[in-house]
Amino acid sequence: MYRSFMAFTAGALAIAASASVLTIGQGKATSKVQIAADSSGNIHLPKIDFRKDWVALGTWAAAAEEGAQGSQGLHVVYAQPETVEAYRKTGTFPDGAVLVKELLSTKTEDMTTGTISRAHAATGWFVMIKDAIGRYPGNKLWGDGWGWAHFDAKLPSKVTTTDYEADCKGCHVPAQSTDWVYVQGYPVLQKK
Repeated sequence: MYRSFMAFTAGALAIAASASVLTIGQGKATSKVQIAADSSGNIHLPKIDFRKDWVALGTWAAAAEEGAQGSQGLHVVYAQPETVEAYRKTGTFPDGAVLVKELLSTKTEDMTTGTISRAHAATGWFVMIKDAIGRYPGNKLWGDGWGWAHFDAKLPSKVTTTDYEADCKGCHVPAQSTDWVYVQGYPVLQKK
């Protein structure tokens, strides 16, 4: 009887796990959005290790001030693997896609290969969540097909953005034709 119970329990757990994987694998928009937002549209940093489990789309180097060598910072952008796959097939970001741009300070030093700047410490993060259906009308962090938020590394649990139009959109105007994202800096999104 004990073996039967154990076999039944193991079978039930396997079925439950399969159903859970199937739901995630199908990429339901609600569950994807909830990776970085609650049901009211409050945006938060993903609680998963995006550096390890997601795809690095590309890195931007912010030039040092005039007269200084190297870069003053690096911006590394990450997305879920299924977002990359969908974008390569359709040329658009799927509903619920989450992009995380990690802002890093740098250290510049002379090395055998020349003067280099390397990542030093996280200073903050920007999160964008694709919203093709207008989930949160009236929420000032959502609009133009995305949820927008910035987090400072000193207090990563608090959104510093108060209004995406005033705080975020201005920097993205040159990328309006590519869904507000600078896709030209992300070679991994290009079709093979």
